[in-house]
Amino acid sequence: MPKNTEVILRAEVEELGHAGDLVEVAPGYARNYLLPRGLAYVATESNKHRVMQEKKKYEEKLQRERVDAESLAARLEGTVLEFRENAGEEDQLYGSVTIADISERLEALGFEIERTRIKLDQPIKSLGEFEVPLRLHPQVSQSITVRVEREEG
Repeated sequence: MPKNTEVILRAEVEELGHAGDLVEVAPGYARNYLLPRGLAYVATESNKHRVMQEKKKYEEKLQRERVDAESLAARLEGTVLEFRENAGEEDQLYGSVTIADISERLEALGFEIERTRIKLDQPIKSLGEFEVPLRLHPQVSQSITVRVEREEG
């Protein structure tokens, strides 16, 4: 029975590991799938050293991003976005407040936040006050308040 091959993952591989992980796989899996697709390196000493350096740089970058995200979260604390929308008698909006609307309003206030970081399950379609979570970093979240009021006139 052939011995398993040690490889270092260059990217996350589902049910196998994350970038930088040292894993043992069947030789054919490494030779025919992981290596040709650039998902792994052969685990030589020089590659182990190179991946350790890459992983260190990646962790430093992630730490800097976390500090930036924590700073942004602190600035966002207590933020209330107000929208005035046309609504029917049952307080249902004729339109809706979407992620794009929230993103534009945040940008107008000087916050550069990618739309994918705004975690609104579905557009807001009624009057009221809503907590909208923002995922600023894998370890940093912050919520803002979105208040939707009836447009007069």
